[in-house]
Amino acid sequence: MDAHSPLDRDASVTVREFLEEGRASLHMDVLAGGGGLRRHITEAAINRPGLALSGFFHYFAHRRIQVLGAAELSFLSSLEAAERGRRLRDFFAAKIPCVVVSRGRRVMPEMRRMAEEFRVPVLGSALITKRFINGATILMENLMAPHCTIQGTMVEILGIGVLIEGRTGVGKSETALALIRKGYALISDDITALRLDSGGFLIGSPPRATRYHLEIRGMGIVHVPSLFGVASVRAEKRLDMVATLCQPGAQGEDDRSGLTRQPRRILGLDVPRVFVPVAAGRDLANLVETAALNQKLRLLGHDAEKELDERLRTLMTKGGGIE
Repeated sequence: MDAHSPLDRDASVTVREFLEEGRASLHMDVLAGGGGLRRHITEAAINRPGLALSGFFHYFAHRRIQVLGAAELSFLSSLEAAERGRRLRDFFAAKIPCVVVSRGRRVMPEMRRMAEEFRVPVLGSALITKRFINGATILMENLMAPHCTIQGTMVEILGIGVLIEGRTGVGKSETALALIRKGYALISDDITALRLDSGGFLIGSPPRATRYHLEIRGMGIVHVPSLFGVASVRAEKRLDMVATLCQPGAQGEDDRSGLTRQPRRILGLDVPRVFVPVAAGRDLANLVETAALNQKLRLLGHDAEKELDERLRTLMTKGGGIE
């Protein structure tokens, strides 16, 4: 099974997407120019346009979010009204995606007029400028990172992020439910969003519409934290391994030793994978749990299969028996 769906689009984020994702964490709202929310932000970094407001537009990073803090607003307030209007007109005419006014400051009337004229959104944030820039930078890097959606249920087992995949009806959600009852946490059910972060790791998260919900065949949809507590869910987690639920005799089952590994390639990265044959009477949750714990040992440098293989080779080389 290799069905993941990259989101094919340019490396950009609309102002609306930025606003919706950061409205709560960055305390943002639209102050003016709401008609321009479809504008695209094509660079993840944040810009403070002090030089541009002074009239110097060489090397102006106009593709970035423009943040006006206390320094920029104080400078604009020190100008005569006519000069302030001219500076703001040049600034808004430079095809910037949006402006954010930090510290909960009021928007100047000239700025409001330019926002409506050039259809450039002006957003307000209650955060101090430094804190807003830090939070907005992280948010933009996440939004602009390579990402895809993949069919599968993701859980966290003692710090190991596991994606459980397989054909429809094979028991992915039921396996996740059993793991949650053991004290582990749900990341997402059925559909998992994955992104490649700046550290080169795959980060899994749930679609917003189905976040914290689990669908059990024949039972319906349950809200996991309401049944098992807030510790039973995670907002996101690094993906460390894939557990593929398959039919007996499927690819990978005959390799009983586990020495021949077939990683799952996602967004250009090879993710360790185990095949778990599904059969009557098999406790899939225990098998996935054991595979996750084994992967944790591998990450710590302990590989049971390789150690046993090396021990057997040594005994055979010396001519000894296996006792």
